[in-house]
Amino acid sequence: MAKFTHLDDSGDARMVDVSAKEIAVRSATARSVVTMSDEVIGLLRGGRVPKGDALAVARIAAITGTKRTPDLIPLCHPIAVHGVDVDIEVRDDSVEIIATVRTADRTGVEMEALTAAAVGALALIDMVKGVDRMAAIACVELLEKKGGRSGHWTRAGAQ
Repeated sequence: MAKFTHLDDSGDARMVDVSAKEIAVRSATARSVVTMSDEVIGLLRGGRVPKGDALAVARIAAITGTKRTPDLIPLCHPIAVHGVDVDIEVRDDSVEIIATVRTADRTGVEMEALTAAAVGALALIDMVKGVDRMAAIACVELLEKKGGRSGHWTRAGAQ
């Protein structure tokens, strides 16, 4: 049976000690997809969402979420986030948020990228819920991670 790094010998949760790890350049990319009505897609494309610039709010929320990850995910290390890129694409029936997070640190930024994508999606729903209460997060997933001991990983089928 595999040993879980976040459990001590008694089976209790613990934060992994990464102090002996080498500092390495690392990055991770995650995405979320928010489904919504045709009406909201039209409002987003025309910049007419009643609450304001929903896409800008989602982008800023994603960046803020990145920096707050260790406050939200109990066993995440506070790390130096060196860069965050958030790309948002309005599609015919959904909005895709892709967040890439970079660091030079002792542990990866997968959770930071996932948190960015999720928080951006939540902020987008908050901005459009007055028009479309059925808006929903269809997925939040890791697409790619680079750096560190385990090297480069890409989700099968990811672009």
